[in-house]
Amino acid sequence: EDAKKTVTMTGEWHGELHHFTQSNKKIIVSSRWTLMCDWSEESTSILTVNTDITEKKELEAQFLRAQRLESIGTLASGIAHDLNNVLTPIIASAQLLLHVEFSEQKRQRYLTIVESSAKRAAALVKQVLQFARGFESQRTIVQLEHLLQEFKQVTLETFPKSIEICMNIAPALWTVLGDVTQLQQIFMNFCVNARDAMPNGGTLNISAENILIDENFVRMNPDAKIGSYIVVTVCDTGIGISPEIIDRIFEPFFTTKEVSRGTGLGLSTVFGITKNHGGFIKVYSEVGQGTEFKVYLPALEGSVYQPVEDIELFTGNGELILFVDDELAIQEISKTLLSTHNYKVMTASDGIEAIALYVEHQQQIQAVVTDIMMPSLDGMNTIRALQKINPSVKIVAISGLSSNKRMAQMSGIGVKAFLSKPYTMQELLKTLHSVLNVK
Repeated sequence: EDAKKTVTMTGEWHGELHHFTQSNKKIIVSSRWTLMCDWSEESTSILTVNTDITEKKELEAQFLRAQRLESIGTLASGIAHDLNNVLTPIIASAQLLLHVEFSEQKRQRYLTIVESSAKRAAALVKQVLQFARGFESQRTIVQLEHLLQEFKQVTLETFPKSIEICMNIAPALWTVLGDVTQLQQIFMNFCVNARDAMPNGGTLNISAENILIDENFVRMNPDAKIGSYIVVTVCDTGIGISPEIIDRIFEPFFTTKEVSRGTGLGLSTVFGITKNHGGFIKVYSEVGQGTEFKVYLPALEGSVYQPVEDIELFTGNGELILFVDDELAIQEISKTLLSTHNYKVMTASDGIEAIALYVEHQQQIQAVVTDIMMPSLDGMNTIRALQKINPSVKIVAISGLSSNKRMAQMSGIGVKAFLSKPYTMQELLKTLHSVLNVK
């Protein structure tokens, strides 16, 4: 019914359908529907072209299962450690109850310990087996909040105690249409990679929030579409990824791990699953500072409370803004955006150019918006130089790496606000408005 409605409204539809052949064999087809019209432009029929993709889907399922098993293998030591912690009180309590006489109250206490420990072990095994086996790919309405809370429990029980796990789920999180096992696989891969990147411990931050993607966001991110998304962020404080290899991390079989630690299928699988769910991934990393993955998944229609156009837009009053970013596309888009909302804008491509412009136009420039990762002179040193020129300069820092550590560093050198890439038009205008109106 949904397909008929779509093809009637837009003239075309494509998707996957389950069919039965004449011999009653179940197959999966990639189906394309096109509305056919006669000479008077009245719709008369629907042309349907089906391609049998059953074998392809079966191979894909085998590949995903193999990758899931690899992820489970990397967690094996943590699982074994946790199971041993669970079994120890069970065995000890059973031995005590067999060989020592206790009061009824103390006997009940030991039996309660046995029961709770056994339930904890059963829950852990159930979660691990469910993930390892997987299920036939089936899209359902998924509450990501519940899925992430369950996932946090698995990581708490299997990751080293030297890794602190923090979770921040926004209230009233929207829903997505997706395959639960495959979505688990995305977060499992990201968290395992984060764990391996922090051999000496650190902090793993997992957050989720609703986001309305606008035209400005799409210009900076061609994979995105205007609409409502849920963005899940997995951020670590580990060793980071060098700029030379960051563009290759989603390639199949590309890995920097030892032979026994991975095959290089994890992130390529994550990329494929996310794309199949209509989403996209952004990654930011700095060597020695950590890595941040952002997974954008389309929110389910009907779960959105507020359309983009109803959100208040904060306009300027002719203030001159110095915008600094080495990405010319971001520079151009942001300049146009600010100019159309009553700001004057000067742009610079690196810190050296920014400082030169600020020295020349210090009296007129009322705020500086600067990227952190730049060639020649990076954002941190640019900010320090601007602070020496004018201690009261109003600065908005932009970075893809939005860890608590990074935000603390920004605050420590006088940054008034922090904007995480990629940002929407509303976020940029609201942040700039708040900085300019702080007395």
